[in-house]
Amino acid sequence: MKNFLNKYKFQIIGGAIGLLGGYLYWRYVGCVSGTCPIKANWYTMAPYGMLFGILLGGLIKPKEKRDDA
Repeated sequence: MKNFLNKYKFQIIGGAIGLLGGYLYWRYVGCVSGTCPIKANWYTMAPYGMLFGILLGGLIKPKEKRDDA
């Protein structure tokens, strides 16, 4: 489990930040009329934010060092 957390820590942190960001976007910006399919409900906007955070977390992950001897 510790190895998994070390390997994917940037994706996990990015997902948590994205989840919070998606909820806050829905809360303060959102869709006033309720006709927007993604932004109308928090339970659809928050997972999209989490997915975006996971993807960004994977991009900023440092390269693993290889030992080619």
